[in-house]
Amino acid sequence: MTVMEQRGAYRPSPPPAWQPRMDPAPLLPDAEPYRVLGTEAAAKADPDLLRRLYAQLVRGRRYNTQATALTKQGRLAVYPSSTGQEACEVAAALALEEHDWLFPSYRDTLAVVARGVDPVEALTLLRGDWHNGYDPGTHRVAPLSTPLATQLPHAVGLAHAARLKGDDVVALALVGDGGTSEGDFHEALNFAAVWQAPVVFLVQNNGFAISVPLAKQTAAPSLAHKAVGYGMPGRLVDGNDAAAVHEVLADAVRHARAGGGPTLVEAVTYRMDAHTNADDATRYRGDAEVEAWRAHDPIELLEADLTARGLLDQAAIEAARQDAEEMAADLRDRMNRDPELDPMALFDHVYAETTAQLREQRALLRAELEAEQEQHGEPEGGAR
Repeated sequence: MTVMEQRGAYRPSPPPAWQPRMDPAPLLPDAEPYRVLGTEAAAKADPDLLRRLYAQLVRGRRYNTQATALTKQGRLAVYPSSTGQEACEVAAALALEEHDWLFPSYRDTLAVVARGVDPVEALTLLRGDWHNGYDPGTHRVAPLSTPLATQLPHAVGLAHAARLKGDDVVALALVGDGGTSEGDFHEALNFAAVWQAPVVFLVQNNGFAISVPLAKQTAAPSLAHKAVGYGMPGRLVDGNDAAAVHEVLADAVRHARAGGGPTLVEAVTYRMDAHTNADDATRYRGDAEVEAWRAHDPIELLEADLTARGLLDQAAIEAARQDAEEMAADLRDRMNRDPELDPMALFDHVYAETTAQLREQRALLRAELEAEQEQHGEPEGGAR
């Protein structure tokens, strides 16, 4: 009993009628990350789905290595690799229906490609050619988000609007562990829970926000535990177990579609490569740590499970690798072509109706380009 209670200055009272009463127990995540591979649950998983996951993981790993190579060749300005996180990326894309929406962060190019976006168009932002290289409406994939967590409130807004309109749409938003320290994360989860918006939040906890380890960001038992404070379920899953991630996300999507509201899923995984090609990861983590995670490689885990149960043979493994090589060759060939850029395109797709300020800037740039043309000849890209 506190001093104030002893003196009678404190009188606890029941919560007012408008304050909801909720048992937090059903919202709490499991103590350990949920797993499928290597457990009895693996036998219940759809074999065709598992083989599809495997083929996409192999393709995704090759995509990561090829894109990283393109940065070294000067064809990409930057590339944040998701090597080691392929299970999260692929499962997120495959857990959605065609009419649902995916909201990626900058590291989620693999999820974007697995969703059906052209591999070259997914890299356009990272090449520096456009702010976004694909039509979000066509693919139901929001633009890749470079600012941390800003895509989360957008996902909530779209999902809430869809429900108000009566559309059968679920939004799945991806974010890293570092993004959970942003205000946008709090605002998105709070609004989503209050509105019971049909949205799923997938936190890919890869251990580091650039060089900052998770322990220096939060004291929570897990990031999934944060869900309880907002009034939504939290799920903790092994992010390198593709079958488990897909099952948990698919359950969360069904829950949201049925009107059950949002879910926060934390996938415990690891970023095998540096933060980007501009980062020196050796300054904040040791080789032993990285090697320990290599033994938990998502591709090897799924391949070993499928092979042991007779669901995947060597021919299928080679076919998946060959498909991945063909994709990489096509990506390499197309990225090695110099793009035809038009400076005037800077003003395209900024607003549905061009503002007066943009019209003024467009006219100014056109005049500068025409002056350059008169002085030096036709400039690269021309003027229109």
